[in-house]
Amino acid sequence: METERVTEFPFTHLDRRPRKRARLGWDVPQAPKAQVGMFCGQELGNVASFASLMAPSDHTTISLFEKEVARNGSPPWREDDKDGHYMFSLGENLTSRYKIQSKMGEGTFGQVLECWDREKKEMVAIKIVRGVKKYREAAMIEIEVLQQLGKHDKGGNRCVQLRNWFDYRNHICIVFEKLGPSLYDFLKKNNYRSFPIDLVREIGRQLLECVAFMHDLRLIHTDLKPENILLVSHDYIKVPDYNKNSSRSPKDSSYFKRIPKSTPEVILGMGWTYPCDVWSIGCILVELCTGEALFQTHENLEHLAMMERVLGPLPQHMLKRADRHAEKYVRRGRLDWPEGAASRESIRAVQKLPRLQNLVMQHVDHSAGDLIHLLQGLLRYDPSDRISAREALRHSFFTKDNLRR
Repeated sequence: METERVTEFPFTHLDRRPRKRARLGWDVPQAPKAQVGMFCGQELGNVASFASLMAPSDHTTISLFEKEVARNGSPPWREDDKDGHYMFSLGENLTSRYKIQSKMGEGTFGQVLECWDREKKEMVAIKIVRGVKKYREAAMIEIEVLQQLGKHDKGGNRCVQLRNWFDYRNHICIVFEKLGPSLYDFLKKNNYRSFPIDLVREIGRQLLECVAFMHDLRLIHTDLKPENILLVSHDYIKVPDYNKNSSRSPKDSSYFKRIPKSTPEVILGMGWTYPCDVWSIGCILVELCTGEALFQTHENLEHLAMMERVLGPLPQHMLKRADRHAEKYVRRGRLDWPEGAASRESIRAVQKLPRLQNLVMQHVDHSAGDLIHLLQGLLRYDPSDRISAREALRHSFFTKDNLRR
């Protein structure tokens, strides 16, 4: 029978690893106590050798023991796929402690599996990082940052909980508590319909509190988006989807929408710091209000043109400071648009966008003025002029709501 050893590392060794700037997912957990020592997969020896030492009357015991070893034993060794992803089958073990139940997602870093934790008797989410050197190194840095966040999140209410981590068959495996769907998944299942403004306010408040918490620790997220924000629960309630232009009746299932029951400087090559997270929150709030991403493009010049269409022209001093890689987007002191557009479709995609004020007012009845003013602060072009997460939390969009309560 195959036996193998799985190493669990104490956090105290992390400082000796190479450091890079971390690009985190929205997994920002409280660190568990360090588990020092070795965690063994199946160090039970050879089952046949046990049988040869036992009396014939013990054969029933041997048979039961063999079945238990097979059930909790290690899966057969498989080569990773061409990209370094761990190969598995549902129902197999990931070490003798975790049993794989389903695949929850896949990204550049690797895969996330839903697993049953035999020791804690609970479902967990395990991120299995690709068996590639640069991703393994990034995972170690991520763990270190998660530990730092966890040390300061005393109540454990800002961060998803980090349960454990280990190195298994050349894959860093990070174990998290299992939470609900991402904001993006919820929007998708809700047919990309907007959230009520009071829910947008509550989600915005929580996002800003979390980002302010990270910034206080001198950490920058850099990848905030609905895909990386998890809801605590799968629970939801149905509410009428009021739409002036709709002829739907309450008998039509689409008449109702679901809501959760619980609640630019990079393109121009100017570097980035804390305000980039604030810009991302502004974009997310607009998406929650409208149901659609604010700038739906992956093409840089089109993205900049969309920004100008929604927010007004880019400042001259920023265009002049664009680095050599971004010079192709600028001509004679202004954005090279529409002359530099890739296609007529691209030009039409930009032209159909409304200004920020009109976009918000199309979807928000009360609090529209406060929300527009907040978004104008979050989405200022110049990072030095953009309001901070702490300043945003003091905005009337949030404080007026507190006074009403």
